[in-house]
Amino acid sequence: MATLLLRLAGPMQAWGTTSRFDERDSGLEPSKSGVIGLICAALGRDRAQAVDDLAALRMGVRVDREGLLMRDYQTATGVLLASGKADLKRTVISPRYYLADAVFLVGLEGNAGLLRHIQQALRQPHWPLALGRKSMPPSQPVWLEEGVQEHELEDCLRHRWPRLAPPQREQAGQPLRLMLEHPSEGAVRLDQPVAPFAERRFGPRFVKSEVADVPDTTDA
Repeated sequence: MATLLLRLAGPMQAWGTTSRFDERDSGLEPSKSGVIGLICAALGRDRAQAVDDLAALRMGVRVDREGLLMRDYQTATGVLLASGKADLKRTVISPRYYLADAVFLVGLEGNAGLLRHIQQALRQPHWPLALGRKSMPPSQPVWLEEGVQEHELEDCLRHRWPRLAPPQREQAGQPLRLMLEHPSEGAVRLDQPVAPFAERRFGPRFVKSEVADVPDTTDA
């Protein structure tokens, strides 16, 4: 079993899983659907194509720097009415939440050949990569040198990769949050792709929340 490590860092990220209608939410760490969407962009995989092979990968997230949850004031026109028709004269307020200054180490565990293929695509992406929304590009490369590791997911996140960024001042000296996909235990997240993205269908998965003591060597 191998693990692919990704760096998700940028001034703005948004990982919504419950957005409906005018309001757009963001979780405090990357969603599986969002990470797989980013990989599909790198691979050049159309929204109508199947993602079963990517959805089968087990995901974990280490929060190397907590983001600040912010709200952006936006308006939208041409919104759909209950009849299904767009009202071009109507303007609504559309709050958009996002994370500021967050840095995540994401791990995907699965077949080594598939992971190496994804790693190569991340180095030379087919389409531009974004951190949850197209307007939020990464500030650093998503791929990591030697990012494909011949070790299990939890081992990589806990012991085999240094911290990617110093913490926010208020989190200094605290252990890092670790979110690990689990077959039967933990909180339920509705971000497991069960069909091509064009169908917008997502199922549940379990995510266990733990902590990891990773020394801060970012200034060393």
